Amino acid sequence: MSALFTVENLFTLLMLIALQAVLGFDNLLYISIESKRVEKRHQALVRHAGIGIAIFFRIALLFLVLRAVAMFQAPLFGFHYGGVLEGAFNVHSLITLLGGGFIIYTATKEISHLLQTEDLEGETKKSGSVAKAIFWIVSMNLVFSFDSILSAMALSDVFILMAIAIIISGILMIWLSDYVAGFLEKNRMYEVMGLFILFLVGILLVTEGGHLAHIKLFGFAVEAMSKTTFYFVLAVIVITDVIQNRYRQKARPLA
Repeated sequence: MSALFTVENLFTLLMLIALQAVLGFDNLLYISIESKRVEKRHQALVRHAGIGIAIFFRIALLFLVLRAVAMFQAPLFGFHYGGVLEGAFNVHSLITLLGGGFIIYTATKEISHLLQTEDLEGETKKSGSVAKAIFWIVSMNLVFSFDSILSAMALSDVFILMAIAIIISGILMIWLSDYVAGFLEKNRMYEVMGLFILFLVGILLVTEGGHLAHIKLFGFAVEAMSKTTFYFVLAVIVITDVIQNRYRQKARPLA
């Protein structure tokens, strides 16, 4: 046990926690939006329970991936339609594709709801099931986990270190989830920005899943969106929204 807490392992643990935190931002955004589907008095419970349950599943997934990584990469099925559409799917690509598609659907549905609602402040939204919201938070948490686990495996192969990093980052997510949800609740002007960021996350996952599945459309391969491009576009969206809101506040007295 003493060999576990070496300077090298402690440094690796800090790197793993930082990695989990960076890759967990988009997850927090989804959790905040999903928790809004239930009654306000249950929203914190949904966020905390969803993340808490997901921690145990992430550790189980980590254990499974470390011991059966080849199973997730082994081809399941493929298709080839005369140069129009072709691909070869494995477990990893299917989960990433389906998760990304569901996130795009969720973001599009919420954006459509905002456009169709005339009075956002006075709207009465039908409350959803607590169990259903927790289920989707846990499920999407596992989708986001694949990238973080596979990235973490490049830093370490020590199960205990990676499990500790998952637990610590999960506790941080539980703490931060209330702040993110509270910020979006008090600053609804940024809600649309958050939904477009979530939409972008869905595109990131879909392109990554398409790349993993070697999908080709009319002979053109689907390329994964790079993390550099993702964060650049993310920064542009945030900066544009902040500038637009400040301009709107300055222009209001002139109206």
